[in-house]
Amino acid sequence: MDRAYELLGERFEPAQHAHAAPIKMWTKGVPIDEGSKQQLLNTASMPFIYKWLAVMPDVHFGKGSTIGSVIPTIGAIIPAAVGVDIGCGMMAVRTSLTASDLPDDLAPLRSAIERVVPHGRTVNRGGRDKGAWHDLPQATSEAWTTLDAGFASIVAKHPKLAKANTAVHLGTLGTGNHFLEVCLDQADRVWLMLHSGSRGVGNQIGSYFIEKAKQDMRRWYINVPDADLAYFPEGTEHFDDYVEAVEWAQRFAMTNRQVMMQHAVDAVRAVISKPFEAHLEAVNCHHNYVAREHHFGKNVLITRKGAVHAGEGVMGIIPGSMGAKSFIVRGRGNQESFCSCSHGAGRVMSRAEAKRRFTLADHVADTAGIECRKDEDVIDETPKAYKDIDAVMAAQADLVEIVHTLRQVVCVKG
Repeated sequence: MDRAYELLGERFEPAQHAHAAPIKMWTKGVPIDEGSKQQLLNTASMPFIYKWLAVMPDVHFGKGSTIGSVIPTIGAIIPAAVGVDIGCGMMAVRTSLTASDLPDDLAPLRSAIERVVPHGRTVNRGGRDKGAWHDLPQATSEAWTTLDAGFASIVAKHPKLAKANTAVHLGTLGTGNHFLEVCLDQADRVWLMLHSGSRGVGNQIGSYFIEKAKQDMRRWYINVPDADLAYFPEGTEHFDDYVEAVEWAQRFAMTNRQVMMQHAVDAVRAVISKPFEAHLEAVNCHHNYVAREHHFGKNVLITRKGAVHAGEGVMGIIPGSMGAKSFIVRGRGNQESFCSCSHGAGRVMSRAEAKRRFTLADHVADTAGIECRKDEDVIDETPKAYKDIDAVMAAQADLVEIVHTLRQVVCVKG
C-alpha cells in the first residue's frame, strides 16, 4: 500500500499528500481501489476543504468525488459531489406484525407492492413510462402541493428545468440500487424499508448545475484536478440558486420516500388481513446531500456523498445488498468523521464488471430464500458486487452502534 495510506490508527487511516488536506479513512479491513484513492486526493486538494475529508468504509469510485465521502467546505460547494440523485436516502418503519403473520407464499405480497409503487424505467419510451404515475393518486397530489411553489420559484430563474418530471415521480422507486423491502429483525418483527431519492427532477437539477459550475470554471479560468470538481464560490449568483434548488430537491426526496412508504403499507394491508401498526421506530434519512452544520467552532457546509448523518443519538439506516443483512443504527456523534457513517456496503466492482463476472445461476444462489427478481437485468445488483457488510460495520464501530439487524424476505427492484 502507498505510504500515504499507511495504516496509522486503530479505527481510521489518516492519509496525507503534500498539496492536499488530510484524509481520515474508516477503511480498516475493507478494500479501496487505486482510482478511489486518486479521487480522494483530488478532492482533498481543493482550497476550501475544512480540516480534512472523512472517508467511510463503503468508499468507491464516483463522479468527481468518491462515493462514501464526507466533504466539509467553507465558502464553496461542489455540485457533482452532491451528485444527481440529490437527497437519495433510506426510510424504514417497524410494524406490529411478526414473521408468523406473513403468508407462506410471499410472491403475492411482492406483486401487491409492485402494483402500487411505480418502479423501473421504460427505455426509449414514446409515451407510457412504467416508472412514473399516469393518474396521480391522492397521496401524491396532496404531497405535491407542499412542493409546487418551491419548484416554481426555481423554474422562474432557470426555465430549462421546467420540463423535469416532478409530481409524476413523487412516490416512485426508480432503478439501479434503489429498492423496497419487507424485512425481519432479530426478534422476527416485520419492517418495511426503502431506498430512493429525488428521481427525475433531482437528476435534472443536479446535471444542470454541474454544467453551470463547469461553465463558471472556464469563464473564470480556474483549473481543477477533475472537471467534476467544478464549484460555486459563496456569494456568486449560481451558489445561491444551487443551494435553493438542492434544498428543494432534498425535500422532494424526503417526501418521495414518505409517499412511497404510505403506498407500500397499504399494499401490505391488502394482502395481510390482520390489523397492524406501521409507524413504530420510523427513520427517514438522506445519504446524498449537503447541509449547513457547526463543527470545530465553525459553520461549514457538509456534503455527504454516500454517507449518513450519525450525530449522537441520531437514528440511521445502513443497508446491505439484495442478499445481505441491513442495520438500523444510532449515531455515536464521532467528531472526527463530522458525525457521519457509511450509507451501505458499497460497490466492490462496476455494474459492467458484475455482469461479466457473475451468471444468473450465481445470482439465484446468492438470493436464495428471498422473494425478488431473479433475471439477468439485475445481475449488476447481485450481492457479490458489493463489499462484505459485516466488514463495513466493523470498520465503523466507533461511528455507530447497531440497534436492529434486518434480513430481507421480499425485495422489489426497478
